Amino acid sequence: MRIAIFTETFLPKIDGVVSVLCLALQHLRDKGHEVLLFGPPDMPDTYAGHRLVRTGGPRFWLYPELRINLPSGKIVRELRAFQPHVVHVVNPAFLGPTGIALAKWFDLPLVASAHMDITSYTTHYVGAWGVPIAWWLFRTGHNFADLNLVPSSAMLHKVRERGYRRVRWWHRGVDTERFHPDFRCAAMRERLSGGHPDDFLAVYVGRITREKNVHLLRDAVCGLEGVRLALVGGGPELEQMQAYFAGTGTVFTGYLRGDDVARAYASADVLVFPSTSETFGMAPLEAMACGLPVIGSLTGGLVDTLRDGVNALVYNPDDPSQIRERVRLLRDSPALLARLRQGALEHARSRCWQATMDQLIGYYELGIRYHRQSKVRRRLRLIRAPV
Repeated sequence: MRIAIFTETFLPKIDGVVSVLCLALQHLRDKGHEVLLFGPPDMPDTYAGHRLVRTGGPRFWLYPELRINLPSGKIVRELRAFQPHVVHVVNPAFLGPTGIALAKWFDLPLVASAHMDITSYTTHYVGAWGVPIAWWLFRTGHNFADLNLVPSSAMLHKVRERGYRRVRWWHRGVDTERFHPDFRCAAMRERLSGGHPDDFLAVYVGRITREKNVHLLRDAVCGLEGVRLALVGGGPELEQMQAYFAGTGTVFTGYLRGDDVARAYASADVLVFPSTSETFGMAPLEAMACGLPVIGSLTGGLVDTLRDGVNALVYNPDDPSQIRERVRLLRDSPALLARLRQGALEHARSRCWQATMDQLIGYYELGIRYHRQSKVRRRLRLIRAPV
């Protein structure tokens, strides 16, 4: 099968969408499928043996890490030469609508996947007034697709309520060989704890942006006796957060790549995850694969991962001061910490990433079948139309 993927984001940017795409490209290669990926202008030429086609465009002024990837004749020529069996548009915003339009122009099966909490992001970056407009725009684009995919049960219910059609749940898994407790590293713990490796170490891994609620961790974690906090990741508000946390002893690592991310998880004691805007949330599952319990809220996609008292301690998102209580409880309860560690490992090991990518291949095949059926229905309507 030949798959053309249009994505707004890819390496070197690091986020949950990129992580899932990288796993998908690896698995599609291993299964003998060919991918042509259209994405931002700073990505590499190839990944996992697949060719990547860079597009041009300025940075999005509201979120500088995201490009306004623009259509071009090059995209049309590359797509026509590739002759894909199916087009997959990932989170259509700027480049995605080009993929949608070209799929319709060439009469190709179209699969679209949603990866963004539209209400939260629009409210943060535009304002509440823009939320109905954003939902209308994304719903309109997605409903051109033969099949729409979402990463969690919460998203499944949410987009169906908003009028998305032909929606399926594309599950998420984690690479338990890449993320594993054996990556625990004394040097990394020394670094993350600011030279206090014997203290209880809480870590956040993810983008440093306003919608992730990272600022809440200053009052929630900092100042607890015998507790250290490290924030792993980068983003448009890294410098502001560094200033906000100044004097607290918080360690900022910036983006970590490769095995260093796994070392960061495995060398800590707990993942503190204050975000309430997750459509799934890869970081908690990656942390669990490294033996870390999670402190987070049962919001959005996290409802499919967090089990209170089993692999996590949950808190009420309307009362973030509860994060502090949960950290203190784990600091003072080695037996509870050990039990949650085991529960985290068991949960992560039950989430096989290869199975989720096999599911994606099955959805590509389903999208192709739906497209064929739609063509037959259109032809029948033409035949039956009165002259």
